[in-house]
Amino acid sequence: MPKRFYIETVGCQMNVLDSELVAASLLAAGYEAVDNRRDADVILFNTCSVRQHAEDKIYSALGRLKHVKDRRPDKIIGVLGCMAQKDRAGIFKRAPHVDLVVGPGQIGQLPLLLAQLGADRTPLLEISLDRRGKPRGEVEDSFEQFDPLRMAEARQARHQAMVRIMFGCDKFCTYCIVPSVRGPEQSRPAREIEAEVAQLADQGCLEVTLLGQTVNSYEDSENGGSVRLADLLERLNGVEGIRRIKFVTNYPRHMDDGLLQAVRDLDKVSPYLHVPAQSGSNAVLKRMKRGYTVEEYRDMLERIRATVPGAAVTSDFIVGFCGETEQDFQQTVDLVRLGRFKNSFIFKYSPRTGTKADELFEDDIPEDVKRRRNNELLAIQNAISQEENDPFVGRTVEILVEGPSKAAHKRESAGQTVQLTGRTVCDRIVVFDGPSGLIGQILPVRIESANSFTLFGRLTFANQEEGRGELRQP
Repeated sequence: MPKRFYIETVGCQMNVLDSELVAASLLAAGYEAVDNRRDADVILFNTCSVRQHAEDKIYSALGRLKHVKDRRPDKIIGVLGCMAQKDRAGIFKRAPHVDLVVGPGQIGQLPLLLAQLGADRTPLLEISLDRRGKPRGEVEDSFEQFDPLRMAEARQARHQAMVRIMFGCDKFCTYCIVPSVRGPEQSRPAREIEAEVAQLADQGCLEVTLLGQTVNSYEDSENGGSVRLADLLERLNGVEGIRRIKFVTNYPRHMDDGLLQAVRDLDKVSPYLHVPAQSGSNAVLKRMKRGYTVEEYRDMLERIRATVPGAAVTSDFIVGFCGETEQDFQQTVDLVRLGRFKNSFIFKYSPRTGTKADELFEDDIPEDVKRRRNNELLAIQNAISQEENDPFVGRTVEILVEGPSKAAHKRESAGQTVQLTGRTVCDRIVVFDGPSGLIGQILPVRIESANSFTLFGRLTFANQEEGRGELRQP
């Protein structure tokens, strides 16, 4: 009987992709995937270190598994990803029953490491080099690239896939742990990415999302020239079978006019841009070491609106960063009002050990002030999101059906429908009633109502070209 594995993933889309690739490598090695910890012989946690809450969640789950390990000492418990790279051997100290700690640069070794554990149950630690005090080339080599051939069975949705085009980050924002745990910025060869997307299309994939920590800084040297993100998008736009292309996450200073023109002109590229601002205060941005001013961010927004009319723009904001005054916060409010983002991801500042902010600045904003600012900014953004969604009522939009909504019953009786969810080309969430056989199709839906987060519609098989035309004006 094959050994069974279970992966629990916390964090960003990069982690979701890593978990998919790990699952594919284990399936290829003869393991069987299960959907709960109880039935698994190997329990893996793919972790995030961006915020304290994500780490607390993993350590809490590890604590609950101690008794399971006492009863079943043959079970293997592994911690993968960013928390593994950050906390290293410290994980064994906090959770001695853990067998395996593997950084994001070593997850490609997992089948071999599990085989090694089968012969010798001594805990294993496999991580990349620390960036401090080491030559860049050595550090890059220690973050092994892991993008094997894709396996449709390892994806939750066969019609959608994420594709890593870059590794790591060199921005070193003072609050951020990512450059330390994900390593130096490295771009993958364009020819490899194009081949991977073609393979995904052959597997029935309709939508790909290109991933990078600062995805629009992508650059590959090829045949003596340079391939930038706009060039890569043009090449992928020609891949037969692919219908939609997205890319996240963007860095404001790299949002050049050539990229915006590619978004405007390439029919498969979604008019959706996620560009984190983090703050509306120049003083805070300087302490964050974000590398741009509020004025430059506003100029970028103007260029987006001028070049790609109707583009859906989303952002990230951190409230309560070290030294943030009420005036700083009000400047962030002003930027949110000006930006009229489709939505924003708003977080309270969480100090991270190993970052410059944790070393240089005092976390001096009281928790109740952070909470108030978070709630106030969220309320303002939600009101804007409602205003931006209302004009969709009465329109027909084309959506990629992703699956049952969270509110839907998982089983479908004969002749009954379930509530399905999907997204427009500009990444707006749409729910509607329909048979589950529609999952994975691109269909027109007429919008009948809207709230801040969701469009609610009714399936229509009217002229689909009409829906496509409306959708390119999100």
